[in-house]
Amino acid sequence: MINWTALIIFILLFAFVTVLGFVAARWRRGDLTMLHEWGLGGRRFGTIVAWFLIGGDLYTAYTFVAVPALLFGAGAIGFFAVPYTIMVYPILYIAFPRLWSVAHKHGYVTSADFVRGRFGNRWLALAVALTGILATMPYIALQLVGIQVVLGAMGVETSGVSGDLPLIIAFVILAAFTYTSGLRAPAMIAIVKDLLIYITVIAAIIVVPIHLGGYSKVFSPVPAAKLLLATPPAGSLGSFSAYATLSLGSALALFLYPHSITGILSSSSARVVRRNAAALPAYSLMLGFLALVGFMAIAVGVQSMPEFADGFKRYSNNFAVPALFLAVFPAWFAGIAFAAIAIGALVPAAIMSIATANTFTRNIYREFIHPAASDAEESQMAKVVSLVIKAGALVFIFAIPFQYALWLQLLGGVWIIQTLPSVILGLYTRMLNGWALLIGWAVGFGLGTWMVAAVNFAPVYPLKLFGTTVPCYVALASLVVNLAVGMVLSVVFNLVRSDRHRDVTVASDYS
Repeated sequence: MINWTALIIFILLFAFVTVLGFVAARWRRGDLTMLHEWGLGGRRFGTIVAWFLIGGDLYTAYTFVAVPALLFGAGAIGFFAVPYTIMVYPILYIAFPRLWSVAHKHGYVTSADFVRGRFGNRWLALAVALTGILATMPYIALQLVGIQVVLGAMGVETSGVSGDLPLIIAFVILAAFTYTSGLRAPAMIAIVKDLLIYITVIAAIIVVPIHLGGYSKVFSPVPAAKLLLATPPAGSLGSFSAYATLSLGSALALFLYPHSITGILSSSSARVVRRNAAALPAYSLMLGFLALVGFMAIAVGVQSMPEFADGFKRYSNNFAVPALFLAVFPAWFAGIAFAAIAIGALVPAAIMSIATANTFTRNIYREFIHPAASDAEESQMAKVVSLVIKAGALVFIFAIPFQYALWLQLLGGVWIIQTLPSVILGLYTRMLNGWALLIGWAVGFGLGTWMVAAVNFAPVYPLKLFGTTVPCYVALASLVVNLAVGMVLSVVFNLVRSDRHRDVTVASDYS
């Protein structure tokens, strides 16, 4: 049965941000036939706008649906997302102002642009570009899963051919305003999205404990096995190594995604990037509270409520957060919460599609297909590709089995982390050889994909090291092999024939 009150509130808020997305084309008006204007907002976003944009970029349906769902289903292991978002900001503060500086001086739009200039190797840049596009697909799919789950919670049919219609409508809306407004649209909408999210989170952490009778009642119904990481069995590091490697691997991968790079390069200065590295941890506090929502859903007992049986059957643990809001809050507030989740999915999906379109256009289309393309042709191609990217992301929802929506994001991390040697290490040293990095990337990418497939697309692989089983996030394990191959071969290749003369950047570009 459709919850009309929640659905009407949801539609009204969704319509409001849609209009806002189109209005954004006139905000800080620029020539949207230029790729840096359409895809980077003219590189003019100051500290406040960049804070909302990068925050809206990073805190997605992953945050609002997937993390609480993992806590609800698997327990304490899901808290890995909290330390990971704490570790990532020192990386942002130290490394990425350097990337902003060199990108600003050379007009780079993507990380693959930087790799092309730094190593003078178009094939390495192509590998970085293709990896970024592929890794972003499941991340966009995760946003669409978030929208699908909240629609189902309001009673909208989401199965079968007719059930795909709401997702198609969301896709069309997203496609329309990103096509016309570029990065300005999600930047403007991100402000509304964050306000709605903070209202929702604050309400949850106050109202639900009151409903239960205090925070002690939040934790007491949670099974002991979910409150703490399980003690590893003999001969294994168990969940301890899984937790640690998931945190570290995710932190190393996060700002390598094209959408993260886009948010950074749209800033008006390197100082803005540093300020945001200092201010963005405020979102980590929110993430910690949101993770607790998974335990709140257990305490309320939503999984045993008959009215939610169909929702859990369809969406598994991903239904935990919507069920909690329906069980505890009035329908009108549930509508606000569901709109916050959906808009929280729409904003990053828009940035992701723009970022991958920038990457395809600059590093594949202009580099290999049409080198003589004008700036207007380049921008037009990016707009078209952004539509194709969104459609491609739907494949991941239907083609690959996922027990938890969070696995979509972790799968992308396995691939994107393979670009770390070229992008991050490339910011600091030219001792590495471009061809060696390409071979290291190929080995790491292939190994990571094989390991993930071997465990049915779960993110953790049971490594056997010296007689001990070490469950490890596949991204981190494959990155170690990638780095080892790249470094060893760099020594060999540089002895034979160095490629340092291909570097078009100079030391002063990084300050």
